[in-house]
Amino acid sequence: MQRFPASKNSKNAWLTLAVAAACAVLVPNSARAGDRLLATWGVTQVEGAAGGGLTPWATIAGSGSSNQIGGSAFVTHSRTNDGYDLKVAGAAVGIHDRVELSMARWSFKLGDVVPDKSIEMTALGVKVKVLGDAVYAQDSWMPQISVGAQFKSNEDKVLVNSFGADSSDVDVYASATKLWLGAAGGYNVLANLTLRLTRANQFGLVGFGGAGHDKRQLMAEGSVGVMLRDDLVVGTEYRQKPNNLEDTAAILKEQAAWDVFVAWFPTRQVSLTVAWLNLGNIVSKPDQQGLYLSGQVTF
Repeated sequence: MQRFPASKNSKNAWLTLAVAAACAVLVPNSARAGDRLLATWGVTQVEGAAGGGLTPWATIAGSGSSNQIGGSAFVTHSRTNDGYDLKVAGAAVGIHDRVELSMARWSFKLGDVVPDKSIEMTALGVKVKVLGDAVYAQDSWMPQISVGAQFKSNEDKVLVNSFGADSSDVDVYASATKLWLGAAGGYNVLANLTLRLTRANQFGLVGFGGAGHDKRQLMAEGSVGVMLRDDLVVGTEYRQKPNNLEDTAAILKEQAAWDVFVAWFPTRQVSLTVAWLNLGNIVSKPDQQGLYLSGQVTF
């Protein structure tokens, strides 16, 4: 089997997370009355928001309750079957289980499409919980609902402008999340629906918009997870993406992304996620899929 050496930046990111995780494990792991249930804050979405790997949830980052400040830090790595390589690192702060501020830094290697070339992108996010409670309002059908925005800036302006796209833009979204306790043979079930207004091409890695596609489009994203144990969640996600650039070049056709995942929360401070990710066509290479790995430290 061919081995791919990790970059220095990737090694440093994972080392930082490992040190933070080791420190976090030393924190007492007991839960107190009023604390949020283990795993219900989710993992970290690739643009930095709390939720699943692909899509944000209405939950707020960190394990902090309504009178606390919490947060998280994460690193993610995914490599597709044709050599595209994505590394993401970032952090989020949750304020009183009401407001979330997040950031994520992307580095995407283009493989043999453009050898030795990487696209760098930064995402800055804000999310506000507006009503409901995903976990404790079990006597109500109302989910927890949050609204958010993500500003994304692609540093390769020359590349994205050559496709007729812009190098930065803002996505806005609304998420509804609900946990049903014991709903599936005694197992807890979580579902999320996110509606996103976006012009992002391949999440923003190929810019935003394109010729004749200047307006944001409404895209649907969803997650379903089953808690096999309090610390173990399995599920699947789906995320629509706009197809702004196919009119410019057929090789730029864009398709929806999906994954199946397992997320493990060995303590309240640490989670590890493994997923099989399918991104569809990416710049002349169809059916791009591969392993997705993510680690998170939560406080």
